[in-house]
Amino acid sequence: MNQDKLLREHLLGLLKGGSAHMTLEEAIENYPVSKINGIFPNGEYSSWHLLEHIRITQNDILEFITNSKYVYLDWPKDYWPARNKKATQKDWKKTIDSFKKDTKALEKIVSNPKTDLYAKIKWGEGQTILREILVVADHNAYHIGEFAIMRQVMNTWGNNHGE
Repeated sequence: MNQDKLLREHLLGLLKGGSAHMTLEEAIENYPVSKINGIFPNGEYSSWHLLEHIRITQNDILEFITNSKYVYLDWPKDYWPARNKKATQKDWKKTIDSFKKDTKALEKIVSNPKTDLYAKIKWGEGQTILREILVVADHNAYHIGEFAIMRQVMNTWGNNHGE
């Protein structure tokens, strides 16, 4: 098999999740909307804050890859919603829908055989598209796992989880 095609398939698998990692869809399935603003035990943020952080970070990397006028965000302030922000059901849905939309955009970039995964991003500091896709996949997997643990300690999985 063509090595370039194989690499792209592996990257798409990482972006979509699954295999060794839970997908976002699996992590949020049947999440009780009444709990989206609840702070997990001994924590500092809610489940919505965490999902919004994942979305913001992924969107930032998408912007970095695609926007020659990209402006760096201020870490960590710009990568998290305000701690006192309470999400509505509409906010929850918007976060999830935006995450999925940005994931599709990243998948399109990776799927395009004309995308040079090894080329340095001209407005960057030496980063390549390959590196940025791996950062997105790694960051998403890490925090989706964290979200699953949050669900466990907050008892938001429901009685039939894991069956």
